[in-house]
Amino acid sequence: MGDFFSYFFDHFDQVGSGLGVTAQATVYGALLAFVLSFAFGFMGRSRYTLVRTVARVIVEFFRGTSLYIQLFWLYYALPPLTGYELDALFCGVVAFGLNYGAYGSEVVRGALNAVPRAQFEAAVALNLSPFQRMRRVILPQAWVQMIPSLTSLLIMLLKATPLLWLISAADLTQVVQAMRDRTGATVPAYLTLLVLYFVFAYVLTLLMNALERRAKKRLGRHEGAKGLFRARSAVPATTSTGGAA
Repeated sequence: MGDFFSYFFDHFDQVGSGLGVTAQATVYGALLAFVLSFAFGFMGRSRYTLVRTVARVIVEFFRGTSLYIQLFWLYYALPPLTGYELDALFCGVVAFGLNYGAYGSEVVRGALNAVPRAQFEAAVALNLSPFQRMRRVILPQAWVQMIPSLTSLLIMLLKATPLLWLISAADLTQVVQAMRDRTGATVPAYLTLLVLYFVFAYVLTLLMNALERRAKKRLGRHEGAKGLFRARSAVPATTSTGGAA
């Protein structure tokens, strides 16, 4: 065990590089997923059948196919078709964004539908434009309901980043695996990975909890500091009566 940790700290620059790749895949993948979640979520609520159908087909395709296959297809199958060799990290970001964006779109759509109908009617009575109704009345309420489920998806995305190892991206998992191969120390290597991913996930959870507190504060719902450290499970977004609007 001592040999592994000695090697680990002697080559900490490699660990930092691998952690950087993992962080980039997580952050950029999450940003792409966030954008697609709202795009497909709003499309899924469109008054136009064609728009809803397109959104549903795309969402069901990426939810219904394996992330493994999506990642391999982008990295191995797409280059022969396009003639361009794609970077492994880029393929990971796109695959994570599309896959988790598809799941996130259902979170967005469900949260928007869960806002009580009376809120829509009140916004119309105030003569607000559709954009103003969404920005000032509907979205702030729906956003609070989205955050717990989006937090869960973000952590799931982080835990999916070791798949980058399968397409030869030098992420944290590959770096520690190489150290394990070099030292022959299996237990400390994988224990180190468990701890590092747990710390990363916990930091992301704290950030999302802080974001949720801020969103609730804007609605006049104040929480104490202990809310930052409270574990939160992803639950379907529903109205106070238990059903979607």
